[in-house]
Amino acid sequence: MTDEQKHSLEKALWGIANTLRGKMNADEFRDYILGFIFYKYLSERLHLYADEALKEDGIVFADIDETTPEGQELLAAVQDASTEALGYFLKPSELFSAVAARSRKPGAFVLPELATILGNIERSTMGTASEEDFDHLFEDLDLTSTKLGRTEEAKNALISKVLTHLDGIDFRLADTDSDVLGDAYEYLIGMFASGAGKKAGEFYTPQAVSTVLARIVTTGKERLRSVYDPTCGSGSLLLRVAREVREVSDFYGQEMNRTTYNLARMNMILHGVHYRNFDLRQDDTLENPMHEGMTFEAIVANPPFSANWSAKDLFKTDDRFADYGRLPPASKADYAFVMHMLHHLDDKGVMAVVLPHGALFRGGAEGVIREYIIREKNWLDAVIGLPANIFYGTGIPTCIMVFKKCRETEEVLFVDASTEFVRGKNQNWLDEPNIDRIVNGFRDRVETPRFSHLTTREEIAANDYNLNIPRYVDTYEAEQAVDMKAVTKNLTALDQGMAEIDANIRKVCAQLGLEAPV
Repeated sequence: MTDEQKHSLEKALWGIANTLRGKMNADEFRDYILGFIFYKYLSERLHLYADEALKEDGIVFADIDETTPEGQELLAAVQDASTEALGYFLKPSELFSAVAARSRKPGAFVLPELATILGNIERSTMGTASEEDFDHLFEDLDLTSTKLGRTEEAKNALISKVLTHLDGIDFRLADTDSDVLGDAYEYLIGMFASGAGKKAGEFYTPQAVSTVLARIVTTGKERLRSVYDPTCGSGSLLLRVAREVREVSDFYGQEMNRTTYNLARMNMILHGVHYRNFDLRQDDTLENPMHEGMTFEAIVANPPFSANWSAKDLFKTDDRFADYGRLPPASKADYAFVMHMLHHLDDKGVMAVVLPHGALFRGGAEGVIREYIIREKNWLDAVIGLPANIFYGTGIPTCIMVFKKCRETEEVLFVDASTEFVRGKNQNWLDEPNIDRIVNGFRDRVETPRFSHLTTREEIAANDYNLNIPRYVDTYEAEQAVDMKAVTKNLTALDQGMAEIDANIRKVCAQLGLEAPV
């Protein structure tokens, strides 16, 4: 598919989303439109798979008669195969195109059967390896909500309109070399994030920042055994890592918000990640970690900035926190996430996390933790200062901290990328040259005036383990020297010019019989 066709698909999907815009706020109609796109994707993917499986027998899946014993026997065989291969099953009458066609008939009322079909998708996975990945996946697509309309007829008319518009879009799933629908889905998530204000930070990291993190943790690698995000949001950051290498074997993540967790699972499946190759869990990562005993080759995260956490005394004996001597304060969980991630980082892995600037210099328990990481463990590899106002819902400047457990150097790289941005009307952003300069600065590890500096742990210790970037990267630009002789000459010339002007004014005033100004 060409870029023009891709943009056309994105435009069409966003246009359909706008059908619901006037009915509810952005994060609510997001759940509906993304849910219906996902349902259409599952239908088309199942349809393609079933037709291929039945091809040798000369049978078309959509033509199977569900009411006959022969048809039911065929469907049972297809179901066994598809739940193993795809993780779920749909009958021909449950396919998106079939429901959309029925919705267009005069007097048709499809809401009850549509709700049943979405439930059937989940039920088709029960007792199979994919059950957890589809469990309550459509729970946010509430077809009984009064936000869809005041009457059942109004709700049905609106949903039928959405189904019809979506049915007219070709997702081109037969093109196995293309991930256009995945790209379009990401585009929609980004568009919803841009309109969601502060809430956007709960589920989406700006694509450019995700790209920087992904390129950092994949530096020098073509394949990854595993990638993990403890605050995975919509899963976009995990998927961005996969774009930077030939293959990621397995994806792991945890997300506290149930709606966002559902979105992440949909995002994984829609991008063609097999249900056996991702393990996303829903719960509070700090309070109830779901991947204990596991380590990962790459870890990326954009945790909620300076969030609250319990900091309970029992965590002092938790393997994630016990060695540091102090727990992060209850009012700022930034280092709690860092310590959790370090606990899960493989000895040869790389970890990149976005944090607020305060994590670089705040004292107290956080200062003790920073000192332990640097002085005792030598795990800090780089600190990259990002521009202000590049995240949704907050204008604060942020940084990326990079950690490695088996470092071959004692030096720590500091990069000041605070000026690497394109100014926008409401929000700044990173373009490709900005991204390249930041990533190349990390990879090259060379000294660049007013941009990067390689420092020793001794220098950091001398700064009392304060990592504030201006202490290490000198961005001062000397003012241009002033030529005092030239300034004096110019002032003398100005004085002479003013004297001539004053003489002319006095002459004119005398001719007019007026008193000259003093």
